[in-house]
Amino acid sequence: MKVVRADILGFCSGVRRAVNSASDALDSSSGGTVYTFGPLIHNPIVLDAFARRGLRVLSAGGIGSVRAEDTVIIRAHGVPPEIVGKLSGTGCRIVNATCPLVMQSQRRAADYASRGFTVVFAGDANHGEVVGIEGCAVESYAKNGFAPDFLLVRDVSDVDSLAAQGKIVPSKKTVLLSQTTFGITMFGKISARLSEIVPDAEIVSSICPATHERQSALERLCSVADGILVVGGRSSANTNRLLAVAAERCAHAALIESKAEIPAEFFSLGCVGLTAGASTPDDVIDEVEECLVSRSVLQA
Repeated sequence: MKVVRADILGFCSGVRRAVNSASDALDSSSGGTVYTFGPLIHNPIVLDAFARRGLRVLSAGGIGSVRAEDTVIIRAHGVPPEIVGKLSGTGCRIVNATCPLVMQSQRRAADYASRGFTVVFAGDANHGEVVGIEGCAVESYAKNGFAPDFLLVRDVSDVDSLAAQGKIVPSKKTVLLSQTTFGITMFGKISARLSEIVPDAEIVSSICPATHERQSALERLCSVADGILVVGGRSSANTNRLLAVAAERCAHAALIESKAEIPAEFFSLGCVGLTAGASTPDDVIDEVEECLVSRSVLQA
């Protein structure tokens, strides 16, 4: 068996920054509890490792129990301004590990909201990044005397539905933004449809360059592999999008969180391609590759 890795896979810079921030916070803690607001990243193996080191996950309902001596890490996906305000009120130490590109999207959404734009946002409902960016926009609308006008879409049908409801109209200043891990192809379809409805709409691609490169690298890999294994957390949006890309282009495609989940059929393939989500650590990818190679040798 031949195992080929995608040119780009695994931890992105934003995730690596968040992981390093959490590790440093645990190492420097002087007795207080170290929390992350919501899951630090979307990978259960990484989260389990941090839990064993004492990192606790904090929800909005638990903020009242945070003490001044505690540390709260803002996860890579970011949080709404309201949450930051509540955390500040506890007197705790706050470590902002929000991905810099997500922070840029938060500022951009707030800026357009401050000018009264309808913000059409391509993203996943209830995803941490989307919730945080929407919170920044809503706060900015209120500060500048505008009613909230943040519209979430996942596909072209959502755009058409909102237009039919009179929520997207040619006469209103409109901008299209997106989740940093949104699908490139779908964003293109949404932007094309929105431009038909609102010819003067501003289109701003806020998809992370690493996401774009990761998806493009996978497309190239699909052309040479008999099957694709996508390594990453099942709750990860970008990992699931990689699986969707692979499933469209390859006869065999599967998402696994560890080597123990490799489907039996992959051990009989001539060439297996490996890619991984932005929250997947290097050692987990290495273990999957080693398992594939060692099993194929035994079966030879």
